[in-house]
Amino acid sequence: MQDFLNRLGKKFLSFLYYAGGIGSLAAQAIFWLFVPPLKRKQTFGQMVEIGINSLFIVSLCSLFTGIVLVLQSAYQLQKLGAKEFIAPLVALSMCRELGPVFTALIIAGRAGASISAELGTMKVTEQIDALQTMATNPIKYLVCPRLLAMVTMLPLLTIYASFIGIFGGYMVAVWKLGVGSSIYIRSTIDALTLKDVFSGLFKSVVFALVICTVSCYQGLSARGGAEGVGKATTLAVVSSFILILASDALFTAFFYFI
Repeated sequence: MQDFLNRLGKKFLSFLYYAGGIGSLAAQAIFWLFVPPLKRKQTFGQMVEIGINSLFIVSLCSLFTGIVLVLQSAYQLQKLGAKEFIAPLVALSMCRELGPVFTALIIAGRAGASISAELGTMKVTEQIDALQTMATNPIKYLVCPRLLAMVTMLPLLTIYASFIGIFGGYMVAVWKLGVGSSIYIRSTIDALTLKDVFSGLFKSVVFALVICTVSCYQGLSARGGAEGVGKATTLAVVSSFILILASDALFTAFFYFI
């Protein structure tokens, strides 16, 4: 029993240390973000990598999500003679939940893993130590451009993903199920409110902070050569997924049930 409690205590302390490290890195990154000069070249490069280069996979996932959502919902709604509720269902689902969450998961798996692997490689090859030797702050030079790019591009990708998902639902509902085009568009516009759009964008900003800080922390904490970089990258993606889903549940409850 004592051994079990000792292991449990060590796990809890490790969790607190991990959470504290991520929180400290996030606080430092936000502080240095407002300290000039801004690394514009690095920031724009990260915007291209995180945003532009992710458009294709975000488009595919969002399009098929909207299509599947309509097919599954129409199967039940048609039995009740309620096809007019398909458009509001797709619009609200994409803007509130599926758009922000699926986009964040895609970016965490693609860009988050890349950030962790890149910084981890720099850490184990002592490039970060070289930056410190040259009196360059690694957080200002490496983390801040990635954080600013992530916070800028993820909300934009979320808006884009929601639109593509709604368009995918439109294609199936209008061309396959016989819903009128004008009716679908009007129902979509009537169903959405400013709160729905804002909640999705707010979540995407939180998800961007989570992905960037977790990925950067894991990369900067990498140890043990190539194997350590691989473990750090895997842990960054897994931790980001868990925190994205947990924070989504928290903010959904906050926006709609409190």
